[in-house]
Amino acid sequence: MHPVDAKKLVGRPEAESSSAVAERVKRAREVQQERFRAEDIFTNAEMSSRQMKRYCPLSKPCRDMMEKMIDKMGFSARAFTRVIKLARTIADLDGTRDISIQHLMEASSYRFLDKRNIQDL
Repeated sequence: MHPVDAKKLVGRPEAESSSAVAERVKRAREVQQERFRAEDIFTNAEMSSRQMKRYCPLSKPCRDMMEKMIDKMGFSARAFTRVIKLARTIADLDGTRDISIQHLMEASSYRFLDKRNIQDL
């Protein structure tokens, strides 16, 4: 066997530039501004449960994933709400209309990484 070059094996993806991140954030804020133009709120974090039902519909696979998260990670109703709102923001940053399983996984990892391994889902 030949020794493996660690740098080639691990690799480092190119980091997104600060200006690119700032542009994504700007676009996400514009999306939220348009979404909530007829509401008394400005950000996803401020959504009520009624607004969440309207602006954060989940596909069947996403609903199934959230059920698994609730069962395996012991999410409270409050944690569930926060994960959905954060997933909506992540989807906005990605420039996508719909929340995906990846958005839910990322959102839950920020909140519960130290509790359990979400990869077991």
